[in-house]
Amino acid sequence: MKLSPAAVVFDLGNVLIDWDPAAAIAAGVGEDEARRFMAAEDFDFMAWNHGPDSGGSWAEAEAEVCRTHPHWAEHALSYRRHFTASLLGEVPGTAEVVRELHAAQVPLLGLTNWSAELYPHAPERFAVLALLDHVVVSGEVGAAKPDPAAYRAVIERAGVPPERLVFVDDKQVNVDAAAALGMDAIRFTTADELRRQLRERGLPV
Repeated sequence: MKLSPAAVVFDLGNVLIDWDPAAAIAAGVGEDEARRFMAAEDFDFMAWNHGPDSGGSWAEAEAEVCRTHPHWAEHALSYRRHFTASLLGEVPGTAEVVRELHAAQVPLLGLTNWSAELYPHAPERFAVLALLDHVVVSGEVGAAKPDPAAYRAVIERAGVPPERLVFVDDKQVNVDAAAALGMDAIRFTTADELRRQLRERGLPV
């Protein structure tokens, strides 16, 4: 017999918070240059961003791109300088799901790939994050999804077996990694679809 969920674990970026790094880069170098940078064949922004998300420092990451890709240096430096511009607002409908779960006293956690240096901007701007009992920030624990260590950190914090945790993320690779550890993993597409899937699991939304 399958056990009922004991808690829900939410990814933040593009599940609760609409995040677009190109918007921050455009604030420094313009929209055309931001698009060119994000589409560059000789530089992988997401892989570079994964370093600070995994516990590295932004100073080191920026120094490295200045050394190895000086033609992209100003573009890369614009990201951290204008980071708050990348936080576009709440993802439509998801915060309401969180509020309903919180009102029903369902334990809620966050597991986010976010650098320790930049994460403080999130709770300052998004009140819904205060409804989460705890947020595991990858940059603080030194492991970013899909590294199993990131999931183990939130499982430990939740204090329940992984099969009793519903995990919500917009990236399939992260969903697959959660499922491999026994979590009940959902790929996020829309708040309405998430609500339907949570109801199927007996959660009050």
